[in-house]
Amino acid sequence: MHGGVLGARLPIWQAPVGSMAGADLAAAVARAGGMGALALTWTPPDATRALVAAVAASTDGAFQGNFVLAFEPTSLTAALEAGLRLVTFSWGLPREHVAVVRSFGAMLGIQVTSREGARRALDLGADVLICQGVEAGGHVQATRSLWDTLPEVVSEAGVIPVVAAGGLASGHGIRRALAAGASAAMLGTRFVATVESLAHDVYKRQIVESSSADTVLTGCFDIGWPYAAHRVLRNSTFTQWDIDGCPPAGRRPGEGDVVARLPDGRTFARYEDTPPSAGMQGSVEAMCLYAGTGCGDIHDAPSVRDLIERLWLECVSQRNDTP
Repeated sequence: MHGGVLGARLPIWQAPVGSMAGADLAAAVARAGGMGALALTWTPPDATRALVAAVAASTDGAFQGNFVLAFEPTSLTAALEAGLRLVTFSWGLPREHVAVVRSFGAMLGIQVTSREGARRALDLGADVLICQGVEAGGHVQATRSLWDTLPEVVSEAGVIPVVAAGGLASGHGIRRALAAGASAAMLGTRFVATVESLAHDVYKRQIVESSSADTVLTGCFDIGWPYAAHRVLRNSTFTQWDIDGCPPAGRRPGEGDVVARLPDGRTFARYEDTPPSAGMQGSVEAMCLYAGTGCGDIHDAPSVRDLIERLWLECVSQRNDTP
């Protein structure tokens, strides 16, 4: 049975689930033996330094910081200066950023979705590949199933570790990914539904009560990141938009409605790409509820420590045979 890679004791990686992934979540995953994650694309440099320092101060475990290259990684240097040891990139190849990462002695991870993408990432010197399948929640770079793409990427990677991502939310899924040649499995939605996640309780409950059939790959919630497919739970906003024939921006039902707000006065409109976080008030169910197809395997919102213990026990159990 596999052990962990790149400093993690177990082959269980937390996905960088946007604003749901605060320092508490990343540190808890790292302390439990997994690979924690911070999503740093939209975090200003000073806040990035504080986040990385906070995780590093609370655990000697492994964690990554992710940057989405659909946007400029303005906090990359700040993260590295704060001591980030593993930088991962998605939605693009970090050609102009590799030298900066290497100048700090940090490791480099790149998300890929094909054999050809893996080859390009390896040419850039990637230390780890994250192979994403279309089953993933959130913004989905992939166009094919994880199980179709993973064998090709593993074959191309050779000795370079590959982390499987997309629709994984159980020990059974982790075991299947390892059996297919992955060195670790990355779980996103499963970690959103935990005590340490910054997700709103309504969001967590929606995940727990949903099945894979309740997810949809869409372009509905595009304010903030246009022209990018994303997998979310069907909710009141999506359903009404779908009923109306999926009209384009400017003609969508309820467009411009404020559906939620924070105590500091910030407001969030229908069709924004922001998911509901703790502290928001209003019709948070109508917001963007990112979730992968593995949500059918999620039935509670435990602490990270209890969850990882349970996932690993299920993974190594002989009763959980890989199909």
